[in-house]
Amino acid sequence: MGDSVNEYTTRLQQQEQEIKSLSAEVDGLKNPQNLSPSPRLEQLRDENAKLKYRLNVLKRSLQEERTVHCGKSMTNILHRLEEIFCEAIRAAYPELEDPPLSVASSQQPRFGEYQCNSAMAIAQILKAKGVKTNPREIAQKIVQNLSDNEVILKTEIAGPGFINVYLKRPFVSKLMSNLLINGVQPPPLSKKRVVVDFSSPNIAKEMHVGHLRSTIIGESMSRLFEFLGYDVLRLNHVGDWGTQFGMLIAHLQDKFPDYLTSCPPIGDLQAFYKESKKRFDEEEDFKKRAYKCVVRLQSKEPEFIKAWNLICDVSRKEFQKVYNCLDITLIERGESYYQEMMTKVVKEFDERGLSEMDEGRKIVFVPGQPIPLTIVKSDGGYTYDTSDLAALRQRLFDEKADMIIYVTDSGQGTHFQVVFAAAQLIGWYDPQVTRVEHAGFGVVLGEDKKKFKTRSGDTVRLMDLLDEGLKRCMDKLKEKERDKVLTPEELTKAQRSVAFGCIKYADLSHNRSNDYVFAFDKMLDDRGNTAAYLLYAFTRIRSIVRLANIDEAALKKAAETTEVLVEHEAEWELGKVILRFPEIMQKILDSLMLHTLCDYLYELATTFTDFYDSCYCVEKDRQTGKVVKVNMSRILLCEATAAIMAKCFAILGINPVARM
Repeated sequence: MGDSVNEYTTRLQQQEQEIKSLSAEVDGLKNPQNLSPSPRLEQLRDENAKLKYRLNVLKRSLQEERTVHCGKSMTNILHRLEEIFCEAIRAAYPELEDPPLSVASSQQPRFGEYQCNSAMAIAQILKAKGVKTNPREIAQKIVQNLSDNEVILKTEIAGPGFINVYLKRPFVSKLMSNLLINGVQPPPLSKKRVVVDFSSPNIAKEMHVGHLRSTIIGESMSRLFEFLGYDVLRLNHVGDWGTQFGMLIAHLQDKFPDYLTSCPPIGDLQAFYKESKKRFDEEEDFKKRAYKCVVRLQSKEPEFIKAWNLICDVSRKEFQKVYNCLDITLIERGESYYQEMMTKVVKEFDERGLSEMDEGRKIVFVPGQPIPLTIVKSDGGYTYDTSDLAALRQRLFDEKADMIIYVTDSGQGTHFQVVFAAAQLIGWYDPQVTRVEHAGFGVVLGEDKKKFKTRSGDTVRLMDLLDEGLKRCMDKLKEKERDKVLTPEELTKAQRSVAFGCIKYADLSHNRSNDYVFAFDKMLDDRGNTAAYLLYAFTRIRSIVRLANIDEAALKKAAETTEVLVEHEAEWELGKVILRFPEIMQKILDSLMLHTLCDYLYELATTFTDFYDSCYCVEKDRQTGKVVKVNMSRILLCEATAAIMAKCFAILGINPVARM
């Protein structure tokens, strides 16, 4: 229906331009009174009146639809203001084909809640057309064309032409009630199929700190897409194929000759890998046998497939320990899955005349890209380029993905840039229709600002890191004497919640493009922008309702019958922050930058603290400690804050607990 309104508005503007032009012609004649009225002008005026009527009907219907829909999902206030100002700008300047629209949250309360900054850009366009005007006059004209609406209380023109926007408090109050009655609902978005490729460890190697970021970021992105109602396929593109399996199978045959009948007790897979690699580098006969094993594996001989499966299974069990700790859900679809598809990919590039030979290897050179893709090596084998092309093609055509996100380190940025360019070159997808993106991230650093390593210089095992987090968190809880007030079960829940929550939050709260310093002491600090602080703040908010002795049924009834007042300045500030949640969701969807959610969550928690310090929610008798008064409107504000925080935690993969 929104599209219909835009269509009618455009037609109306075109007709009004024609009416203006014809009227000018008539006015320019010497004796217009002696002329019969222009038939075209009369026809246009008649059509124009009908269009205006139809447009007003549509606008009313759209407003009713929005009011009904508002009860189902949270209103994005920024989007609503963009609609209002878009309409006003088109009415003020119908001659502009695509007028610039710029509405943003205000950075300072004295400038209102939002600002429309379109006047300056419109002034530049008009200047280029030879029309002299100043941005303040343009801003005034836009304001004059604002229609009556449910959102805007007043506007002020400031500086060179900024339009400061102040919201109606009843509008905010109503949105708060909708949130409390319906819960934290996603915005109305069209259904999409999304593939998220993340974690991707290598078989026969243990997960290390380098896998931490991809695993945490990819999981959180998947949770975001799922909350938005998308159909999400979470893929673990493990390294489970290649020449290294030859040496692993050869070593398995020597060390556990009865592996076909008795499951080999490979306790330390990392040590097993190092042993086989040492033999491969030092023993010529072993090396030759390893190459033969690769050939027999690729030929899919049953005993070699069994050996390969055994090695993969040992790795999977180790990976799952990490995934269980971090609450990660993935479908494994490794490089082996795409083996049969690679031949077809190479053939397709050949048939389209897009491949060429270069010193024995087959390459694809995409115009404008810095490096070519090698799709067949000089020995006839395939490469990472080939398998990534095959994976991308499968996800586009078989999975029918509307969006494909690769979560790997930024060092692979150029590789994916060329792979995506090649896929567009061959016509697999149109970037205007399908979103294919590399969500790169920086390196995890130690406190010495160098790559995070153990004291001996080895890469840090991820399970060791998680175990260390648990130990340090328990020490911190005991230091605060939480073991004296919590049951053993509550203490363990708090330990896991804080330890793993802090590790995740420390990663997600940094701009993923940057490197970040891994420091347990900073993560576990319950002051500042940390998971520890936020989890404590959340349990505190939840305890307020318990203190007031209000059960769930009473809360639900209050949400339906009690108006959420936002009269005190602290109430007003908290209400505005709570209702920015849909804007934050849209911003992250556009940028895939999850630190935006962490910044918002911290702002919400600190704004709540200011509110709680300024506004009593529950009044107790100082002598008896009994509750004598409950401000239900403020209790509902507490509940709304907790609901938004809980949803933020869920998207970030952090599990809050009732008591800490």
